Amino acid sequence: MKYLFLFLLCLGFGTVARAQLVDQYGEPLVQFSGMVLDGTTSQLQPVPYATVLIKDDGRGTYANLEGFFSIVAHKGDTILFSALGYEDAEFVIDPELEDDKYSLVQLMTYNSIDLPEAVVFPWPSRDHFKLEFLAMDVTPELQSRASENLSADKLERLQETVPRSGAENSSYYLRQQARQTYYIGQKPPMNIFSPVAWKQFFDGWKRGDFKRKDD
Repeated sequence: MKYLFLFLLCLGFGTVARAQLVDQYGEPLVQFSGMVLDGTTSQLQPVPYATVLIKDDGRGTYANLEGFFSIVAHKGDTILFSALGYEDAEFVIDPELEDDKYSLVQLMTYNSIDLPEAVVFPWPSRDHFKLEFLAMDVTPELQSRASENLSADKLERLQETVPRSGAENSSYYLRQQARQTYYIGQKPPMNIFSPVAWKQFFDGWKRGDFKRKDD
């Protein structure tokens, strides 16, 4: 309700005596202002950046972040209010309006559309995929490219450069947390007394894992 109170307060300060507004053809104009609020619930939250369009005229504006808008229109114009996720609303300015100002609080109703589930398959069935796979013409060029991509050197380089996925990072973090929880309150064992760790060390020494990269 605070937005409605602020809007009415602003209208009170903005009420001044002025001459009748007319367009270039002498037709009387109306300073049409107001607020666009979400009327789905009783909280009356503003609908930011709602579109305010004068039908059959091609002119319009949009509400600001607080839902306030102001536009010059003619008496008898139909104003169309629209916003993403809300049903469109229309308001007709009274043709017999005596004042050159009109204020409105337009309530919008939330409109939710549940789309049906869409499942995309590359082939209609597993049997169709099998037929297409067996009928695929694998040229020698494709075979050599596949062998190169599946080589041990290529896979090792990809393992070093490709970042871990979210599932891998989550699994690594959870394993670290489980290890810390397992040895909580005591010192973790030292691998210096583990024969398996010593074997891995000597195997890596023979492979040259500890050599300097610039040698």
